[in-house]
Amino acid sequence: MAIFAISDLHLAFGVEKPMDVFGYRWQNYMERIEQNWRAMLTPADTVLIPGDISWAISFAELEKDIQFIESLPGQKIISKGNHDYWWETTSKLNKYIAATDLRTIRFQYNNAFVVEDRIICGTRGWRAPSEDGFTSEDQKIHARELIRFEMSLQEAVRLNGGAGAAPDANADLAAETPAGGLIAMLHYPPLDALGKDFGFFALMLKYGVQTCIYGHIHGENCARAFEGELDGMMLKLVSADHLDFKPFKI
Repeated sequence: MAIFAISDLHLAFGVEKPMDVFGYRWQNYMERIEQNWRAMLTPADTVLIPGDISWAISFAELEKDIQFIESLPGQKIISKGNHDYWWETTSKLNKYIAATDLRTIRFQYNNAFVVEDRIICGTRGWRAPSEDGFTSEDQKIHARELIRFEMSLQEAVRLNGGAGAAPDANADLAAETPAGGLIAMLHYPPLDALGKDFGFFALMLKYGVQTCIYGHIHGENCARAFEGELDGMMLKLVSADHLDFKPFKI
């Protein structure tokens, strides 16, 4: 039983959206995802998918893509990406799971999950304020995502036997993390292009996150993404093309 991660599947079984326009690496990518996934995973494993799973803009368009994911081995935890236009409220997502009889898929949205001796939390994240063109609307979304992330982190503490209320800022939250570690899944990277924090990394340190996986970055930009250990936390870019469309074992 193992935990894997892969983001930015950009599935398009239900819409016409060829990805090979973004480079030769995307040729036959959906077939390659399936082949690698089936070769590497068992039904007992879990896959974390932090965003951009489908080009669909509605549940109707999503059906073929979500059923494709459902058919693959393992349990899956999916969080929102910037291109997941089909994403809805928690209530609607849960109703969609029930209506489509999804047995292996759960959605990460202001919540947390226990997977063996790990606890999984996360949010979408957002653009860094240091990016060109960052607007007042971006600032609102950024602030909202930080709130969502802390809600998820607080739920992780609750699942691990801690208090569900907002913690004391001076509390040793890292000491409360599970034996196997706390894994955070973000769609956007937690550090800006210069490797500086803009809120998300500080929250992860506060709550003792040990591993952070993220996506969103593609192509040549992957070489400039931070991967490795920072302040005791392991960060890993898991965009599908960066992984050569092979799930990464955490």
